[in-house]
Amino acid sequence: MNLNHVFVCGHPALDFAATLRARRSTRFEMFVTPERLNAWYLESGLVDTITPSEEDDVRAATTVREAIYQLVTNRCHGEEFHREALAVVNAAARKTPVTPQLTMTGRHTDATPDQALATVARQAVELLSGPDVPLLKECGNPECTRVYIDCSRGMRRQWCGMESCGNKIKAAAYRARKKTAPAVAAR
Repeated sequence: MNLNHVFVCGHPALDFAATLRARRSTRFEMFVTPERLNAWYLESGLVDTITPSEEDDVRAATTVREAIYQLVTNRCHGEEFHREALAVVNAAARKTPVTPQLTMTGRHTDATPDQALATVARQAVELLSGPDVPLLKECGNPECTRVYIDCSRGMRRQWCGMESCGNKIKAAAYRARKKTAPAVAAR
């Protein structure tokens, strides 16, 4: 599995929750170092520059990430929010968020890891209390555990992304059909 961060879920909080991949099987952690956490904050467009993270920032981020994932899963299944997860996200959301500044060359956002995490938590609060809740869907790939916002016509989207999951599932189905087709024709 590659170490590139992927942004296919349609919302930053969902992409953040998806940084622990394949939760049902191999579990692939994207935040393996403080640098990888900072890379996510930068690549997501949340910040332009960030103070270097420490191991404690990674622990805090993974705790908030797991709480966001729990709440998103609760929402997808029509369940009541998990109380501890709710407390974790709300505590993070109460902290000071990133604050964009206007500069001579445009907008610039400089932040600390705490500010970036507070912003992600606030985004999760907005998502889970907003109009997109009915559009939340789990990826149809059994190995994938991403949740995404389905804005497709008729809400027919099945995968978090074609490159990440859709092509794999379609190719596997094609190979399975090809494998069984000669056996059927030989009878």
